[in-house]
Amino acid sequence: MNGEIKLLAGNANRILAEEIADHIGLHLCNATVRRFSDGEVEVHIKETIRGADLFIVQPTCPPVNDNLMELLILIDAVRRASAREIIAVLPYYGYGRQDRKDRGRAPITARLVANLLETAGVDRILTMDLHASQIQGFFNVPVDNLRADPLFVRYFYEHFDSSKDAVIVAPDLGATIRARTLAEQIDLSLAVIEKRRGAGPEINVLNIIGEVEGRRAIIVDDIIASGSTLIQAADALLERGATDIYAFCTHGVFSGRAVERLNESALQRVVVTNTIFNEQAHHEKIIDYVSVGEHLAKTIERVFENKSVSHLFPHY
Repeated sequence: MNGEIKLLAGNANRILAEEIADHIGLHLCNATVRRFSDGEVEVHIKETIRGADLFIVQPTCPPVNDNLMELLILIDAVRRASAREIIAVLPYYGYGRQDRKDRGRAPITARLVANLLETAGVDRILTMDLHASQIQGFFNVPVDNLRADPLFVRYFYEHFDSSKDAVIVAPDLGATIRARTLAEQIDLSLAVIEKRRGAGPEINVLNIIGEVEGRRAIIVDDIIASGSTLIQAADALLERGATDIYAFCTHGVFSGRAVERLNESALQRVVVTNTIFNEQAHHEKIIDYVSVGEHLAKTIERVFENKSVSHLFPHY
């Protein structure tokens, strides 16, 4: 038998947490999460949560270490307050790109974060578009890894008057599966950019597999950090005759000068979800946001009710 459902928000993306709560018809738990003068995190939960199923909404986005530590302390606080089950809702899973030992003496930080969350006392993870799906295997608790492609499909049909002249583009071989999934749902062809990373930060485009000349190209990826991958992909597509270039990406990290560089690039529009809140990006005309609030709210309700998540999102 389930306990009472409650939602608790950290500081990483409180706007999204409030949106999720509104969709479910709940108020966020009465709690304060703040810093002591020396930077340590202070958590004070001001209502009883004993026996409740507690969903903690806290993406581990930049500043990733601060937000991760805040999440760990939130988990410890609700565990010690006798919550029945603790579900960490991480719309964005920080350190997800460090998911393998790709060179000598390198850490697998995505696994380390999983260990930290489990040690803190989490019972379940709810996240979106993990950089690598095998990260689910780093956990010994259930992980629901939602995809954002249904949201991008809806955006496409609402904003593109025709699909006949469009093509979905994977910016590298690693993004091919994600791009193909979206292409199949919209019934579009797929192109793949083959590239090679040099000794430094420079990336050389070797080939574009697929027809892009005279077509609107939609680049599909999971994360925009510095923006370099998208910008170089857009330049290559423009050279090969693509007419208009767009990007659909789940997580808008927008580190450093990313937003400024995207504004100066060949991209016409960049569409991201609100898994991460970025004040600067929210005011840029080139960037469109689609909300994951309802998407996550429906999933939270089904997890709480022990119902199938895949039934809700039949593309799985």
